[in-house]
Amino acid sequence: MDSVDISLLTCGPGSEVWSLYGHTAIRVEDHRNGTDIAVNYGVFSFHQPYFILRFVFGLTDYEMGVCPMDMFLEEYREEGRWVRQQRLRLTPEEKIQILQALETNYMPANRTYRYNYFYDNCTTRARDMLLAPVKDVRFHYRPGFKSSYREEIHHWNEYRRWARFGNDLLLGIGADRTITQREAEFLPDNLSRDIATTGLVDSTFYVLPPQAQILPDEGVTPRAAALALFAVVAILSVVEYKKKKNFRILDLILFLPAGLAGLILTAMIFSEHPTVSVNLQILTLNPLFLFFLWPAMKEARRRQFGWAWKVWTVCLILALIGACFQSYAEGMVFVALTLLLRAALKIKK
Repeated sequence: MDSVDISLLTCGPGSEVWSLYGHTAIRVEDHRNGTDIAVNYGVFSFHQPYFILRFVFGLTDYEMGVCPMDMFLEEYREEGRWVRQQRLRLTPEEKIQILQALETNYMPANRTYRYNYFYDNCTTRARDMLLAPVKDVRFHYRPGFKSSYREEIHHWNEYRRWARFGNDLLLGIGADRTITQREAEFLPDNLSRDIATTGLVDSTFYVLPPQAQILPDEGVTPRAAALALFAVVAILSVVEYKKKKNFRILDLILFLPAGLAGLILTAMIFSEHPTVSVNLQILTLNPLFLFFLWPAMKEARRRQFGWAWKVWTVCLILALIGACFQSYAEGMVFVALTLLLRAALKIKK
């Protein structure tokens, strides 16, 4: 075992949405036999049947993959991503146990697992595999650490505002709860930082040095788009009120997409992802808009604005109150205000 080195690999972020948060792998070098492999738990394929639907409902299966180290590095080199290696200080017995565990885990019956981004992913799997045989390993966590799942991923998607918007739209109130520093190790760089405090790391170096940075999104941000929507609707609403008109088409354009988006948030209630089931943003993107839209439009045609508009108004007010308890996607407060403006105006008429 003296000729065998086992290391933790931490990979930098990429430009694709699924690679914004980096990656983790295990490197096993056998200098005597001339083998050098990378083991990672992040193998998936978009060609799997119903991949997107399964991902939404938390039913995505990932696999353990093994490949030669040079092939692993070539992929990251082409993408301009860095790879940092932390060689671990392990006893021969610990190395044997890790290698045996990896071999058992790579058997066809064992290599597939049910992926969960926060609780069971490519990083937490690598951590648990490497540390399971190590006795009395102690992490020296920072005192006063305070964060949440949402805050942790915000560190990595701050330059991709629309990607952040999509994440925050699907994440519910559970993503805002305070987490421990160990729970934050679902992110590769967090695990790399924490494992360096254990005394297990023999040396740290870049196998691939940093080559590129993720550039900020260009164009309109979600907040700017939502604010512009609110401004346009407010102006049209003033015109409608002064001219004593009824812009039913405007209401249809606003409430129909909101109701359709609400169906997605409704589906997330049944997802196995534990942080998405309770999402107060469903009060803004509300599926009730679809069910009551037709009778509400008929009422508006006769200039009768009944219970449907009142129910929607209450839901939207509750949505704004909910922003005090849950961190909403960027611009969602302005979306709620836009819809509330239209609903309240109908009641006033």
